[in-house]
Amino acid sequence: MPGANLPESSRAGARAGPAARREAAVLVPIFRDAASELRLVLVLRAEGGLHGGQLAFPGGKREPGDRTALDAALREAAEETGLDPRRVVVLAELPVLETRTTNFRIAPFLARVVRPEHWRPAPDEIAEVIEVPVAELIRPEAHGESIERFPTWPEPRAIGFYRVGPHRLWGATYRILQPLLPRLAAGEW
Repeated sequence: MPGANLPESSRAGARAGPAARREAAVLVPIFRDAASELRLVLVLRAEGGLHGGQLAFPGGKREPGDRTALDAALREAAEETGLDPRRVVVLAELPVLETRTTNFRIAPFLARVVRPEHWRPAPDEIAEVIEVPVAELIRPEAHGESIERFPTWPEPRAIGFYRVGPHRLWGATYRILQPLLPRLAAGEW
């Protein structure tokens, strides 16, 4: 459905002002399951807030106590999913990107993780932790595009997305994953 799962700020027409970009960091967790299938870990954000109802990587705003962007990504992943930072091996620091409507500068980190016995989603932030086989995401039918209208943009634009069950993975998460996905599928890591 066009416009579904759009950030509240896009639906309501809010625009991040000329203030400095807010720093954020995300972990892009991958692991191999018992069948040796490569899986990507995503979170479904709880309803409400700027990113409510959206698929994303675990992560969030950098706090004053975070010495580095990686510290922020690890802290947020632990808070949001229960992932123990000691069970994370960073494989690559991915290119930083800036969001178009919410004024964030996001530092993503690809990481191999040891899957916990049970994910512990933060009930006020995370509706669900989703483990997606990379093989499913690379199928052509998993990729889609729709024309979207955003109040902060001068004209409609084509927005790429991946279908993940009943959800669409789009926006900054899509922009992080799209160039990474072929490399994951090729076994680079």
